[in-house]
Amino acid sequence: MTGSSVPAPSERRGPGPTSLGQRALAPDLARGFMLLFIALVNAQFFLTAPDIVASVPDQLVVLVQSTVVNARAIPLFSLLFGYGMVQLLRRLDAGGGRPLGVLRRRGVWLVVIGLVHGALLLPVDIIGAYGLAVLLFAGLLRAGDATLLWVSGAFAAASIGLRTAVVMLRAASGDDASVAAGSLVRGDIAAATAERLQEWVLYTPVTLLTVVVPPLLWGVWAARRRILDDPARHRRFLVWAATAGLGTAVLGGFPDALIQAELWTDAPLQAVNVLAVVHDVTGWAGGVGWAALIGLVAIRAAERRGAVVRAVEAVGQRSMTCYLLQSVVFTAAFAPYGAGLGASQGAAVAAAIGAATWAATVAVAETMRRRGHRGPAETLVRRLTYGRRSPAG
Repeated sequence: MTGSSVPAPSERRGPGPTSLGQRALAPDLARGFMLLFIALVNAQFFLTAPDIVASVPDQLVVLVQSTVVNARAIPLFSLLFGYGMVQLLRRLDAGGGRPLGVLRRRGVWLVVIGLVHGALLLPVDIIGAYGLAVLLFAGLLRAGDATLLWVSGAFAAASIGLRTAVVMLRAASGDDASVAAGSLVRGDIAAATAERLQEWVLYTPVTLLTVVVPPLLWGVWAARRRILDDPARHRRFLVWAATAGLGTAVLGGFPDALIQAELWTDAPLQAVNVLAVVHDVTGWAGGVGWAALIGLVAIRAAERRGAVVRAVEAVGQRSMTCYLLQSVVFTAAFAPYGAGLGASQGAAVAAAIGAATWAATVAVAETMRRRGHRGPAETLVRRLTYGRRSPAG
């Protein structure tokens, strides 16, 4: 298959968003499930207690989460974002005009929304990173497959080198990074907001260049082949990708997970540093593996969409809204000017709050689905991108 993204005549329905009823199940199911991982990761991010692994439940949570969730969620999210960019470009191509210009306008607004989200709630925002990705790499949607793979490989190699350098420098300086971001411990909301803004400005481009780009471009490659649009047709490939991807993620992540869970306490410092890099790098494979596994689940789920499948799919169709709702809950629960749980609770409590928050967003999204409403964040981006005369659907 070539790198072309020109749609077939039967797909030319005009520009703008696709009706929710016309969307393929697998990408939305993956986005909905992926937000559980995002919730677990972000809830743990808010913890500032001296020891977040203070009990056996904490150890079990950290062991499992570090092996299969941490550093695997954003690659999965990024792959799905790249996949969605191609789907959107197909619809824009069908309507004529300047598709890349529309995409870049969308990217600008994603950066703006991400900046507001990062300053007010969560400096490790991903929306702004995706907006930057659109602005910087939209042209690659027209590039051939070979170019995609070469660019993704170059960024992967650069990321590995940078990660290794950062880990080594941190070890040499004695910085244990026990608090993920200084803004998390600020008791004054104005001071915390100012510091979060600075953290967002640093974190966003670094995340884009070291984490997001390779899986995003792999998502573009997969979308050109409609792998998640028609997972039954690509079952053999998905089985291979799920097995290889998740296998690599588990093998690469488990040693570092043992260290993080304080079950391996006498590892040499050099090994700790190397294993930390291996853990994060194999997260790219984990993102691919999770996407493939959910694609396989979607084959069976599409035959009979039960209540749970429809509800998780509804989350995926409103992923930005649900993502932002998570940040509101976590700020209220963990921040010093909220309930202040971040300073006193461990990994197990954070995971429970994260899972409960995701479940609540499932209920909210399902209610929206039943009432025929899109998510407010998705509606806002749609209006900002297409204007008041954006197509219905």
